[in-house]
Amino acid sequence: MKTFIYRAGRKPDSYLYIVRQDDFSDVPDGLLKALGKLELVMELELHNKRKLARADVNKVRQSLREEGFYLQMPDESEKLALAGKKPVSNPVPRL
Repeated sequence: MKTFIYRAGRKPDSYLYIVRQDDFSDVPDGLLKALGKLELVMELELHNKRKLARADVNKVRQSLREEGFYLQMPDESEKLALAGKKPVSNPVPRL
């Protein structure tokens, strides 16, 4: 399965995967507005043996088939920082 990967202009470290280059018809308008200007960064062939740095290739493929797009966001602590919140950590135990 071929995918085209776009970097989001307004959301650092966020990437939008779609099946057809420059065809954002399956992506909700609100999401497109939130992401800002999209820049094509890569064209990639997805298959079961492909490894992705921050996403499970099978989840990406499933989302592309079912939704027509996949949104890769920063990990949870980065999401909290983007939202202006601090990550919650476990308290240090007293000795």
